[in-house]
Amino acid sequence: MEPGSAFFMVMMAMIGGAIRVSTPFLFVALGEMITERAGRINLGLEGTLVLGAMSAYATSYQTGSPWLGVLVAGLAGMTMGMLHAAICRLPKVNDIAVGIALMLFGTGIAFFFGKPYIQPSAPRLPSIPLGGWSDNPQVAEALKINPLFLIGIALAFFLAWALKNTRAGLILRVTGDSEVAARALGHSVALVRLAATGFGGFLAGIGGAFLSLYYPGSWNEGLSSGQGLMAVALVIFARWHPIRCMLAALLFGAAGALGPALQSIGITQGYYFFNAAPYILTLFLMIGSAGSKKALRDAPGELSLTR
Repeated sequence: MEPGSAFFMVMMAMIGGAIRVSTPFLFVALGEMITERAGRINLGLEGTLVLGAMSAYATSYQTGSPWLGVLVAGLAGMTMGMLHAAICRLPKVNDIAVGIALMLFGTGIAFFFGKPYIQPSAPRLPSIPLGGWSDNPQVAEALKINPLFLIGIALAFFLAWALKNTRAGLILRVTGDSEVAARALGHSVALVRLAATGFGGFLAGIGGAFLSLYYPGSWNEGLSSGQGLMAVALVIFARWHPIRCMLAALLFGAAGALGPALQSIGITQGYYFFNAAPYILTLFLMIGSAGSKKALRDAPGELSLTR
């Protein structure tokens, strides 16, 4: 294979892979960003992601409607998020510890109720063939876009506008920066955080639905591979901004697509190392963010990592 052709195939595979792999990261990161902008950290989104994947797949199998599965996954995630917020209201409760506990709880519930759905095949979400104009199969395959990806991109821009220009966005930012200021303005801190954490869980559940109903498009107990936890690092790297969350999700998606892209041109040596690229990237981002004064300056004031 000529070098130019090989490079083109790798680039097309990485573009298509970045779009597919980034979608769960995008939804979970946007959800966690909203949660953290309210001054709450939810490390339980890994469990929410897995529970959303199982709920979506089971609903799609039972009803024949994958979009109903997406809705049920979002509602399951919202329930987990609101449970997190309710528990964290109790005195002397640490939100990080609660998040870890709910991560294990959500994963356990998903594994328990998802056992009957490991083998059956459920209807999957459709794709939009935006590459139909090209005769090149690599281009056509790379530009098969799931509607959830487009919804996630639109949501990132909407949230960026809403945080800056709406009353609800102002209330969220004030609550995350200073509980005292929020109470002085007459806002209920607990209610704002309940809504933000519930919304964050809803988005994480939709991210799980994408995993089971589109890519990789099945339900099994190893489906998530830690994407919920990596999204927390992604939010810190993006410094709590929706557009940067979107770009960081695409970066993580491209890293996740590197191994399969190289395999598509016959490079198999070091395959497992390249598949570990998202985890290596997460490690470096966490190390870089830990010592970044700019990241800490942009962090909501009520987050425990700023204290």
